[in-house]
Amino acid sequence: MNILITGIIALLSAFFLFAGSIKLLGWQKMIFEKQIEFFHSYGLNRQVMALVGVVELFGAITIWFQSSILGLLGAMALLGTSLGAIYFHLRFDTWKDGIPAVMTLILSGVVVFLGYVIF
Repeated sequence: MNILITGIIALLSAFFLFAGSIKLLGWQKMIFEKQIEFFHSYGLNRQVMALVGVVELFGAITIWFQSSILGLLGAMALLGTSLGAIYFHLRFDTWKDGIPAVMTLILSGVVVFLGYVIF
């Protein structure tokens, strides 16, 4: 892996480790409450939020294994999570709420593309 892809993976991994752990454990109360508010406004419950957290943590960890199919699956999990977030933010919120998801979509898309090319 070159330095650019390593930096992108590190950024995605840190972001999704943070976001996924909050969704699962609720350790950062203010952010957790805002996220659960979003999920409820979308008609989704706490269990769905926890499942999204598991997918985010899976992706954040496995994205580091770029020399195997696991790395590609991790990047695809983050790409899928980002797509879902964009959909729900655009449907129920403002486009501004979806900006982080657009950024993670672009970055995870780069990793998926490069992982696919490498793999």
